[in-house]
Amino acid sequence: MVHGFEPVFDGDSRVLVLGSLPSVKSREQGFYYGHPQNRFWRVVAGVFGEGIPDTIAARKALLLRCGVAVWDVVAECDIIGSADSSIRNVVPADLSRILDAAPIRAIFANGGTAERLYNKHQRGLTNREIIRLPSTSPANAAWNINKLTEEWQKINVAV
Repeated sequence: MVHGFEPVFDGDSRVLVLGSLPSVKSREQGFYYGHPQNRFWRVVAGVFGEGIPDTIAARKALLLRCGVAVWDVVAECDIIGSADSSIRNVVPADLSRILDAAPIRAIFANGGTAERLYNKHQRGLTNREIIRLPSTSPANAAWNINKLTEEWQKINVAV
């Protein structure tokens, strides 16, 4: 599986949020966090006191307006469906594209798999720590929207 779409960032991005790899639904839509039950867009909107964006253009605008860059740790891999647990043969994304172009103050992982893959494949290249946030995936049912939004406030502090 090849990632398939570009990172979202500009010269004003101050935090980088990394997922592991786009889900099947996200790949079908051609943009990040496209599964309707993924809470990423509701959480980010809540963190910044914004309305929930419902189009790709509105989602990109929200991220850029709030200084948030989004990409994934994995550029290519073998995967079964959307199961992070099945990820094998990882080719890491070239994070220098963002880190060299934007004043990124902090890097955050959207869940444990992104954190683990970053530490395994990226940490030595970037020399930067990553801060793990609870996953916005619907599979992370232990975290409701209010708890997620509260914990994700960390990105707002870094901006």
